[in-house]
Amino acid sequence: MTSETGTASAAPRRTVIPIAAEPSTGLYRAEKKIHPREIHGRFATWRWILVAATQLAFYGLPWLEWNGRQALLFDLAARRFYIFGLVLYPQDFVYLAALLIVSAYSLFLFTAVAGRLWCGFACPQTVYTEIFLWIERRFEGDRSARLRLDAAPWTFDKTWRKTGKQATWVALALWTGFSFVGFFTPIRMLVQESAALSFGAWEWFWILFYGFATYGNAGWMREQVCKYMCPYARFQSAMFDRDTMIVTYDGARGEPRGPRAKSLAHADLAAAGKGECIDCTMCVQVCPTGIDIRKGLQYECIGCAACIDACDAVMDKVNYPRGLIRFATENGLERGWTGGQMLRRVLRPRVLVYGGVLLAIVLAIGANLALRRPFRVDVLRDRGTLAREVNGGRIENVYRLQVMNASESPQRFHVSVAGLEGIAVASDPELEVDATGQRSLAVRVQVPLEAAGRAGTGARPIEFTIRRDGDDRPPLVERSTFLIPR
Repeated sequence: MTSETGTASAAPRRTVIPIAAEPSTGLYRAEKKIHPREIHGRFATWRWILVAATQLAFYGLPWLEWNGRQALLFDLAARRFYIFGLVLYPQDFVYLAALLIVSAYSLFLFTAVAGRLWCGFACPQTVYTEIFLWIERRFEGDRSARLRLDAAPWTFDKTWRKTGKQATWVALALWTGFSFVGFFTPIRMLVQESAALSFGAWEWFWILFYGFATYGNAGWMREQVCKYMCPYARFQSAMFDRDTMIVTYDGARGEPRGPRAKSLAHADLAAAGKGECIDCTMCVQVCPTGIDIRKGLQYECIGCAACIDACDAVMDKVNYPRGLIRFATENGLERGWTGGQMLRRVLRPRVLVYGGVLLAIVLAIGANLALRRPFRVDVLRDRGTLAREVNGGRIENVYRLQVMNASESPQRFHVSVAGLEGIAVASDPELEVDATGQRSLAVRVQVPLEAAGRAGTGARPIEFTIRRDGDDRPPLVERSTFLIPR
């Protein structure tokens, strides 16, 4: 191209500006592994007491005997559930429903009073995480040693420590699964089967499944279960109010936080423009879910109070009063209440309602169990045999009585019938049922033709009376109907 002046015009230059590549963002944020520091204190002691109590019950109860049998056994094959001296049948499912209701209301009550105490001290996830962490510390050392070991290259020392930890975790998890199945299959029978690894299919499944769940949840997932899988973390706020005792950081005392000279006395803090928090982050290092309690109440907080033990230990070292992090209420912190004033707010309407309902349910269950008969009878009409006229001028109906003996000794029963004129049991009215057994009895009931004619055709109500020999209580009465043909 030529310009009017006859000189060639130069092509325009383009300046290329390099654009920095945008950092890629994954669909999910990678979670940093949490290595909680070991802590000692009054709440840590209580936590280990509950660990010992719950695991003594879990691992020990299957080995207890009662009347020559396993004290606690849920025998699904025989459809009998043994709870010490109590024998239950599937028809007693109402007690399981009542137990679940009691558990739910107990959780509501404890949460309304003192937050997530269950999560922090007795939840199986917390309990097994504590045990697995204890094993990890025995192999890999304290928090700083574990951090160094994770960052170090693989050597013989690292390999045997990691392998030993994992092998111990697996062994404990499998023993946990074995003990769990021992509540459903007599555990002494399981021991005999384990010698030849001759478990049944469902026993293999539950031992491995429960063991794998324990290993995965307590060994690897840990705080992820509490933060993301457990629904309680999401709806706990519905049971909290401003008078619920929760783990709190006293910002009025602690701020402004920051390091200071060791010689700075507590009385000189105001003049130095410092709060009592020295920003040592010990409360964060001991937290099993990795949160900073100084940011306020968070749904990840499980109420284990490890941060309270850590902060109290630091306050003792710097000669400051304890309680910078403590159990308190929101109203108590804002209004400067003492511990006694906050505890007096425990008996508020929400707590009284939860407590009243819980007490009523427990009393009802207790009374029902105390008055419960040691046997159960179901009366069913024999549908294969219709009402018929038999020799002697009588109308006969056939019934089947299912008698279940919930006691641990053989029992003898007597059956009688009433409700129509001249009605009587034409078959053997006596039967004997083995201990914790059940027996089906065919009962022929007859009514004279004259009485049947006066009663009229159709279904007429009758009552079966079942009396146990040697029982002073009123007999059991079951209602049914007697069919009179046209």
